[in-house]
Order: sequence, then C-alpha cells, then structure tokens
Amino acid sequence: MESSNQRPVLEVTDYSLAYDTPDGRRDALKSVSLSIQRGETHALVGESGSGKSTLAWSIMRHLAPNAVELSGAILLSGEDMVGSTTAEIERVRGRRIAMVFQDPSASLNPTMRLGDQLAEVLMRHRGLGRAAALREGEAALARTGIADPAALMRRYPHEASGGEKQRVVIATAFACNPELIIFDEPTTALDILIAKQILELFVKLREETGVAALYISHDLGLVARIADRVSVIHRGSIVESGRAAEVFRTPRHAYTRDLIAAVPRPDARIALPVPTTDAAVFAAEGVGVRYGEPGWLTRLLDRSATARYGAEAVSFTIRPGELLGLVGESGSGKSTIAKAATGLVEFEGRFAFNGRRFDGRHAFGPSYRRHVQIVFQHPDGSLNPRQTIGGILSRPLKLYGIVPRQAVGRRVGELLEMVRLPADYASRYPHQLSGGEKQRVAIARAFAAEPKLVICDEITAALDVSVQATVARLLVDLQRDFGAACLFITHDLNLIRQLAHRIAVMQRGHLVDIFDAAEADAPDRHPYTRALLDAVPTPAEIAKGHSA
Repeated sequence: MESSNQRPVLEVTDYSLAYDTPDGRRDALKSVSLSIQRGETHALVGESGSGKSTLAWSIMRHLAPNAVELSGAILLSGEDMVGSTTAEIERVRGRRIAMVFQDPSASLNPTMRLGDQLAEVLMRHRGLGRAAALREGEAALARTGIADPAALMRRYPHEASGGEKQRVVIATAFACNPELIIFDEPTTALDILIAKQILELFVKLREETGVAALYISHDLGLVARIADRVSVIHRGSIVESGRAAEVFRTPRHAYTRDLIAAVPRPDARIALPVPTTDAAVFAAEGVGVRYGEPGWLTRLLDRSATARYGAEAVSFTIRPGELLGLVGESGSGKSTIAKAATGLVEFEGRFAFNGRRFDGRHAFGPSYRRHVQIVFQHPDGSLNPRQTIGGILSRPLKLYGIVPRQAVGRRVGELLEMVRLPADYASRYPHQLSGGEKQRVAIARAFAAEPKLVICDEITAALDVSVQATVARLLVDLQRDFGAACLFITHDLNLIRQLAHRIAVMQRGHLVDIFDAAEADAPDRHPYTRALLDAVPTPAEIAKGHSA
C-alpha cells in the first residue's frame, strides 16, 4: 500500500550520528536517507552492528549520552524532531510514534497486570478515564485475535506466553493510532508458527489503520513477505534501497547479493559425509522427562492439568557420521532431549551409546561425557568470561588426556584454525569476540574432546544470516573430518533441509514425524510438519519479493 501524492510520514534526510568513546569518535550512521508513506511498510535490513537499531533509537529520540548528531534531519509528517526538547519528545513518543521490540518481556512491567499497562498508555496518550481505558484496551486486544482478552487483561506478564505478550505490545502500539510504528525484530524471539501469526496480525492491523511502519529485521524471508520497500544498511550506510521485489530480484550492491546468497536453500544441499550402515552410535529408547506433577504451573503454561512431560516416550537412532535434524516449536521437547542426553536433567527410559545402555544420568561416566558433547545456543552462557580462549580450549584436552601436556598449546592453535579463527585468539577473552566468533570457539571446544556425537542446540538462532551460513558449513566440515555424528536442534526448516540426512519433528513432547531430508515435501508428511514447512518463507518468495 503506497501513496505518492502526499508528504511522507517519516523522512530521514542525510542523517549522520557518531559516538564519543575513550578511543575517539566512532561513526555509527553515515548520511542515511529514507522515507515512508502512510500505509507503507519499509524494511531496514542488515547484519548485527550495521546500524539498524541505532537508526530506530534516533527516530524515537532516545539517544545515548555520548551520541553526537552530526548532520541531517528526521521529519515526522514534516516536523523536524532533531533538536526537540524533552517535553516535545514526550508528547510525540508513544502517541505519534510507537515501537515494538524484539523481546516483549523487556517492554512489560513484571509487577503490573497486562490490562493495567495497556490502560495506562491509553490514559496518558488519549486522555481516557480508567474505566474507558480498560474497555478500549480489551477491544484492542480483541483486534489482535486473543480468544479471551478480558482474562489476559487480568494476568501478569509471567502468566502469558511469548506470543500473547507480543500481541499485548502490538495492541498497545496500535491503540493510540500513531502515525508511525517501528518494529525492531518483533518475531525473532518467537516460534515460527507464532511468528507467522504475528506477521499476519501486523499486516491486518496496518491495512486497517493505514499506519506507516519501519520494520527492522535480518530475516530476508520475513521481509519478502511483508515489505513494500527495502533499505539495506551496511556499516552505518544505506547501500541499496528500492521496492522489495526489485531489490530481491535484481540486487545491485555486492553486500545485498551476499545477504541473499546466504539465505538457506533447501534445494541447494551441502555435500554431506555419507553415514555408515553400522549399528546406531546413539539411540533414545522411550525417553521421557517430567517437569512436575499436575498443578497451577502446568495449567498456566499449557492450559492443561495433564501436561507433565517436557518429552514423553521419545525414540530415535543416529548412525555414525549422520546429521539428524530435530525441529519443533519452543516447548515441544527438543532442548529437553538434548539436556537429558548430556545428563543435565533426569530422565525415564534409556539412551544407548556405542552399544551400552544408560537408564539414568548418574550412569553416565567420563567416557560417555567425553564422547557426547553439546554446543548451546548462547555461547556467552557456556564460555567462562574469566578465562582466555586458550584456557577454555585447553581444558578438555587436559581433562581427557587428548594430547600430551607439552602439546596442548599447539593443539589449541590447531583447533582455532579448524574453526577459521587466528591462532593468536588464544590470548583473547570471550568479550573481545563477536557472537559468531564465540560460537566457533564453543564448537571448537566440543570437537576438542574428539567426540562421537555432537549435540547442537539452536547454535545458529542468534546469528546473522551470513554468519549462520558460515557456522553451519563449518560444522559439516568438522563432522566430516572427525567422523562424528550430530544431533542438530533448530527451528529453521530451510537450514536443516540443507544440512541433515534425516529430520525428526517434535510436537508437545512427542516425536510425530521422522524422514529423509529429501522427502520433506512428500504428501504423507505429518500435518504438524506441513504447518512448520508452510510457515517458513522460501527462497523463491525472497526472489519474488512482496507485491503491495
């Protein structure tokens, strides 16, 4: 939806911003220009650190104390907001410009009921009395598709799911009838099916209200589904801008082409090592994990007094050298299986490894723990910030006697080079590395033990698309070199179809489907599998772009 005969709602013109640091002034945004018409969705895409969120905060007039605006203008319906007073900004923020963040929990006060928070915004920005604000808040929630808005209004944030909380935040943003809403990665923290519902909600509300939207994302597939126009930002500069269909179909800038090329393509499978036909190296045999007896917590989380299992009676096998993908929504039991298999939670049933069976985590001995390694989603949570990278990688080498002590330093250097990092990174600390570099260190640590099975739990979920592609290919290379099997847990169906020999699908604690990756589109797939596949934007959609 676009109109060219009226003034844009948002005009950013030749805007530059820098930060004063102890090491000197650092440019963050360089001569950025973009505009958004009423009823239009303008996507801003780029990798982490490119300047996307910095621009969003500049538009919201929420600048860091060391921020320095060097040039340009930011006009809201023709009014320049650069240089506005605090009082002027407060009258604009929330009323004329709203923002929806990536993590809804960070936007909601945990000590206030959701209805009170929604009503407070309406009372402040629309001048409603409390009773009227509560009625309007309930109506706003109803427009988001919430089945029982009155009940949700009475809950606290911790009593709502991620999707419900994001609907509350979106309802709040739209309730004040703003001219512009900024969406900063609003679906990144959500499951793919919930994310699809949130996107459909966004499109519906945008069409009903005619609001202008700046949609910030690194997910090109998502952008292709909803955006009218796209600007690509790289190192603080807009390197390409135009209609979504044109940018994705015929990208002009090399950086844009690299972003598009990095999107996982199910039809472009990575050359995988051929798994052996030997007996399974690893098997789950009727594994279940209980998370408490029926009670208020399980009723709250699952709306069911019978929900007791994180996983129930799950069985599968992994052959030597095989990569098995495990997919499903949050709460389906994927990570629960990973934790059970590595002894982090107690379980029922049995795991079999290398011909031996283990019927409880306390049966796992040093040999099992060496040969079954895990890499977590967030490397910051698993890398000791007080240890150097060399110290982190040397620990499994010493613990399991992988190499003689005098050879540990040399092996650390080899491990770093295997994950495409310089050997001198051994002297650095985790905080001195990027997210992708830290994840490579975590992978190197897992392979340092020379395992027979590596469990990867959403290891690419927090990474940019180009870094994700690099890490995924690195993992396949290491798996081939070490001959290890891999259980790869993810919600990215496009990625796992590139990487996996077979794919297993979990829903509500049960394994509902398992198949060769090449058979993902077969007509006999489970309905839940089909729903997951349909929720993922395809590379063909990206190439086509959104047609307004």
